[in-house]
Amino acid sequence: MNFDNLFEEMMKHKNEKEAEKMSAYMLNKFKYIGIKTPERRKIFKNFFKEYKKEEIINWDFINKCWENEYRELQYSAIDYLKEMVKFLTEKDIPKIKKLIITKSWWDTVDGIDVIVGETALKYPEINKTLIKWSKDKNIWLRRIAIDHQLLRKEKTNTELLSEIIENNLNGTEFFINKAIGWALRDYSKTNPDWVTDFIEKNKDKMSKLSIKEASKYI
Repeated sequence: MNFDNLFEEMMKHKNEKEAEKMSAYMLNKFKYIGIKTPERRKIFKNFFKEYKKEEIINWDFINKCWENEYRELQYSAIDYLKEMVKFLTEKDIPKIKKLIITKSWWDTVDGIDVIVGETALKYPEINKTLIKWSKDKNIWLRRIAIDHQLLRKEKTNTELLSEIIENNLNGTEFFINKAIGWALRDYSKTNPDWVTDFIEKNKDKMSKLSIKEASKYI
């Protein structure tokens, strides 16, 4: 992927009015070019066509996207990783960790969780790292650890899910309690009995928010 060409094309679509709205939605934490998601993905898709046959992750492209002042470039890095996820290995996890803890907010973190999840499913040795993340001081690493099994359905490792969530009970952090609720709610579509039992065993340590989210479909 050629970063300079992609960035140049994106800047042709600069929309200050939309940029202000997008930045305000993110509490003015980041600058935006002002490109809405469908348009941004269309631009990215056109550029990605010529790189589809590459079987090596271009970390130089990813890092340039992450260093850029505009948030859309971080989103493009995530889109790229999703397209190339089958080529990621356990050796890439430290690099992904750097993305998680840099310019952190829910928008990028929630885009990365499925990337970590798919990679960990192929390389179970990553689970040890995820358990460490679940106890980290950084809330975004903990959020990734909690939610990385979203959409796994029958492939969900319930022992791992339970351990990671239990490492995060009795807390007041909104983004963590919300993540716990999401993880349990998602798995309840596959195994409602397991989730019901987990809530019953841990309800005294779970926040009201987590219980509310987890109980949505049961």
